[in-house]
Amino acid sequence: MSANPIDHADAFDTYLPIDIDDAELERILEKAELPALLAALAKLTGDTSLVPPSLKPPHTRKSFIPMPQGGLDEAQQKEARRLAFDAIRRYRDGEIQTPGHTDDAELRAIVSFLITRDFDDYRDLLIHEVADHDVGAPRWTLSELDPDRPFKVLIIGAGITGVVAAYRLKQAGVEHVVLEKNPEIGGTWWENTYPGCRLDTSNYAYSFSFAQKTDWPQKFSRQSEIQDYVLKVAHDYGVRDRIVFNTLVRSVIYDEEAGEWEVTAVTDGEVRVHRANVVISGTGQLNSPKLPNIEGMDSFAGASMHSARWNHDVSLKGKRVAIIGTGASAYQIAPAIADEVGKLEVFQRSAPWLLPTADYLDDISPELMWLFRHIPGYARWYRFWQFWLATEGRMPTVTADEGWSEEGSIGAINHAFRQELEAEFRRQLADRPDLIDKVIPTYPAGAKRLLRDNGQWSATLRKPHVDLVTEGIERIVPEGVVTADGVLHEVDVIAYATGFRADEFLADMEVRGRDGVEVHEYWDGDPRAYATMTVPGFPNFFICGGPNSAVAANGSAIFIVECSIEYILECIRTLVVKRLKDMEPTDAATDAFVGKIDRANRARAWGAEGVTSWYRNKTGRVSAVWPFELLEFWNMTRGPAEGDYRFTPLGELTTQAAE
Repeated sequence: MSANPIDHADAFDTYLPIDIDDAELERILEKAELPALLAALAKLTGDTSLVPPSLKPPHTRKSFIPMPQGGLDEAQQKEARRLAFDAIRRYRDGEIQTPGHTDDAELRAIVSFLITRDFDDYRDLLIHEVADHDVGAPRWTLSELDPDRPFKVLIIGAGITGVVAAYRLKQAGVEHVVLEKNPEIGGTWWENTYPGCRLDTSNYAYSFSFAQKTDWPQKFSRQSEIQDYVLKVAHDYGVRDRIVFNTLVRSVIYDEEAGEWEVTAVTDGEVRVHRANVVISGTGQLNSPKLPNIEGMDSFAGASMHSARWNHDVSLKGKRVAIIGTGASAYQIAPAIADEVGKLEVFQRSAPWLLPTADYLDDISPELMWLFRHIPGYARWYRFWQFWLATEGRMPTVTADEGWSEEGSIGAINHAFRQELEAEFRRQLADRPDLIDKVIPTYPAGAKRLLRDNGQWSATLRKPHVDLVTEGIERIVPEGVVTADGVLHEVDVIAYATGFRADEFLADMEVRGRDGVEVHEYWDGDPRAYATMTVPGFPNFFICGGPNSAVAANGSAIFIVECSIEYILECIRTLVVKRLKDMEPTDAATDAFVGKIDRANRARAWGAEGVTSWYRNKTGRVSAVWPFELLEFWNMTRGPAEGDYRFTPLGELTTQAAE
């Protein structure tokens, strides 16, 4: 392997020799995820008979909960293990030579074995996710296109987006700098360290396509493991040296004459001004904590903290603790601290729907880990398998039926989904009927973020020292929390698990475009963008993770980030090739795009009447969520539709950006 990881996107794909006997191999295969293993072996050996139609995962939906092994029955699993054993044995014993290249027909056969959609429609997207080379890398460099043009990009934030953007710009040979407010890389994974913090997306799907990791310890990894992964990618792929830490961006002002952005930031207390041709905001939607508006919060005599600013110096041992909120963070915190505290009260305004996931907290088995470390490409195909299951996703379950009027659901499929999730609540709480009505949401399943559950939530609420409080909070006093029924809940510690200012994109940052217009004034509480990234009047300014870019029922945030950065790189290429000073979307294109988004969101569970969540902004419009299949996002981000943009020619400019 090359010492320069920038040249080899398989830096994480290293494998160990197979040195076990047949009996041990047979034992290990009992723990294999078979559909992905057969695909990996077919790719490794060039033998497509390993992916026969008779073993194609049926994805049968006897329930709405994903089925083990893609729905393969016991007889099919036995045959799959036989085929896998024979292929691995022959590979181990040197009886087969691995092909150097997989042709299109072979790839079609292998991928089509796993998916239930038309290969041709998804071909490029699927290759992007499963290829053993870096398909997403830019196919150009600035030195090839215009070696004499000074060009600089400034990236705000060194989280997931910042790392991807910096790597892609490095590949393209474009000068760039990353400004990060924290002292370390990681973004939300550096900031959120609360007890129990972990992924609720399979981390094999929540990983970069260009930096595959074969040894994740869990399927849904802990915060520290994700943070370590992002740090390693940044280090090994050579992007860390372009990051300026401890730097808070105050303002981003467009200089129309120069065609540059002037960015004022504070680094370690010193005000500095940066200039760039293009600015990429990578601050994301979930980076600015939101505290509730409750009377008397400042009067509380004990310790208090927001989940995203957890104070580990505060001991919870034996303490009376209140958690305000029952969203994703609270759901993870409560079980993690329940056995440590003396008393736990969880204050719920709206109950969450839980998606049964038996292995949510489990370690990956040693046998599966062995296969990932020894079978070339298996972890990559496993990632693709997890990605595809998420791509197929739950979109039908959150789609409205026209004319449906039954309360608590939006259609026949959504109603059946609700019934199955509700039945799981009743099963888990059969011995606590007093809790059942409290934990079953009144709104449609999927209208808010679904939380993965292995039974830990119900188990926590059933503990004798844990109370679920559904009375509204009236005020906070020095002694604790007073609810609307007049009861004082005396506590020592309050944890606000109340989410983020997700509807306030670019929060706490002044961004002024043409004619000095400030972006928040332009939005007036209703953030909107063309292609989720660009805003009329703000040329060469891109918001990765912008309005309507979050996935709620399908896919991974990593996929959205990578596609968005690839789109932005194509926009930069357009600026250089066409010798443009700047580009911005037209008002007409933006209005048409937002209108299309709004129509689709109204047909989803989160767009249902009466549903409130962080998906909606203060006007009531859903401005957070992408309402379509991932294929539409993929197609949209292959490059700018030039008819939807307004271009300004380069002309004769005096640039300061590259100085």
